[in-house]
Amino acid sequence: MDQFTLNLIVVGLSFALYIGIAIWARAGSTSEFYAANRGVHPVLNGMATAADWMSAASFISMAGIIAFVGYDNSTYLMGWTGGYVLLALLLAPYLRKFGRFTVPDFIGDRFYSQTARIVAVIALLVISITYVIGQMSGAGVAFSRFLEVQSSTGLWIASAIVFCYAVLGGMKGITYTQVAQYCVLIVAYTIPAIFISLQLTGNFLPQIGLFSNDTTGVPLLAHLDGLLTDLGFRTYTEHHQSTLDMVLFTLSLMIGTAGLPHVIIRFFTVPKVSDARASAGWALVFIALLYTVAPAVGAMARLNIITSIYPNGLDQPSLAYDARPDWMHNWENTGLLAFDDKNGDGMIQYYNDANAPAIAAEAGWAGNEMVTFNRDILVLANPEIAGLPGWVIALIAAGGLAAALSTAAGLLLAISSAISHDLIKSVFNPNISEKGEMLAARVSMGVAILVATILGLNPPGFAAQVVAIAFGLAAASLFPTIMMGIFSKKMNSTGAVAGMLVGLGVEMVYIFTYVGWFFIPGTNMLGNTPDNWLFGISPASFGSVAAVLNFAVAYVVLGMTKPAPQEIQDLVESIRVPRGAGVARAH
Repeated sequence: MDQFTLNLIVVGLSFALYIGIAIWARAGSTSEFYAANRGVHPVLNGMATAADWMSAASFISMAGIIAFVGYDNSTYLMGWTGGYVLLALLLAPYLRKFGRFTVPDFIGDRFYSQTARIVAVIALLVISITYVIGQMSGAGVAFSRFLEVQSSTGLWIASAIVFCYAVLGGMKGITYTQVAQYCVLIVAYTIPAIFISLQLTGNFLPQIGLFSNDTTGVPLLAHLDGLLTDLGFRTYTEHHQSTLDMVLFTLSLMIGTAGLPHVIIRFFTVPKVSDARASAGWALVFIALLYTVAPAVGAMARLNIITSIYPNGLDQPSLAYDARPDWMHNWENTGLLAFDDKNGDGMIQYYNDANAPAIAAEAGWAGNEMVTFNRDILVLANPEIAGLPGWVIALIAAGGLAAALSTAAGLLLAISSAISHDLIKSVFNPNISEKGEMLAARVSMGVAILVATILGLNPPGFAAQVVAIAFGLAAASLFPTIMMGIFSKKMNSTGAVAGMLVGLGVEMVYIFTYVGWFFIPGTNMLGNTPDNWLFGISPASFGSVAAVLNFAVAYVVLGMTKPAPQEIQDLVESIRVPRGAGVARAH
């Protein structure tokens, strides 16, 4: 059986499973659509949360980012996992105690203000649409290779699939679909990693193989460092990034994680307050199964790429273009990998021509000839690079698509809930019927996926980079407001609204200045380089600075206005003791 047919079978079966689950668990009420009727077991919710969390950025892009940058990009791992600790300890049980369906619902009621609710909806939409751009971009990459179509075509196919099962099932269908998607993606991610670790180091566990000797008898990381420096690249295991930017980036990812609306709403689906905390714990366990493997995947893939191009060592002739392996040919067809024979010798040279090593001049190389290597393809190409069996390649395709689509579905639900429940139901038309509210939710899903798909055709970066921007937006806007809503009894609506507007506004202006207005390429006012950044702080790291501004403005305004009414202060005091879930108010 050829690879294309095998890919179609495995991916097709996984999609049939997802859509079948969505039909079986189709939401019949707003409670089921928004919160799965609050009946999800904490272990299943932890698994669904992990799938919701481990998006295209985690599955497809993170290892690629680590592979091409090395140690410095371990910040993704530290920030994203650390954020779950904050979420479990500081937010999840208290929000579940409050008994609402959505984040804007909590903010609107806690700050007794429709204005606060509307601003929270705007923040949620900005965050979620930015985030879903990265997911759809990653799904387009996966489809483009394994269905042998252009990435733009793959993006539209991904949009159609996720729309089908997200619209059908709501939170109830999405939850059980995400459980299945987690099983697919974790198996798909770890099996190739195990095979490659055995090939390179003889160790079954990639986590151990990363720190073991490879087939040359040299520690794998030392071997990789040597090859990279000989080719003019930076070392893999040393720290090169600005320490300030690294700290702020990690902090932005942490508090951004804790403020992500599509993650927070998962904790509204469990029966009890204690289950919310347990769900976060289980989610960390399930996430760790992938995150502890990702550094090994990145390092081993980078080593395999170099040794594929220089099979006999750097002092011997490199790979002939006509003799390139199938994986290179396959990915060239997608447009995400490209070569240019700059010296016309028919060989592929790969090195850092901005810091050309002596070996390049001696060998007569005329520039780096691997002119395009989209980092988002690395994990998907990894089994092919290592020469693994066809069924493993098909499995990684299904896993990558599961990761992208699971998170996209969660984001779509957060968007549709904000529009249908927090705007239409709570602000503009309180008398809307339950059937009308669900129709509005499904229509808003369609509009959201259309906008995200159009923007995803020209994303402002790799999937993980786009997602990091969304985390900064969440850190700047929702996280401080939720924290103050829980732990500051006197914080009033005026302070909360002012803080959100300043935090979100400053963060968006900073991002658009360097990335482009509304992520449109070519509209940025300054180049996105360290020399242009304010105090050397990158756009992805600025969320933590904007969060501080959010807190500061909110408390300054509070000092100039009256504190929250006494009944609101009593309400805040009641949710600080997470005993018993209480009964959710009618919506």
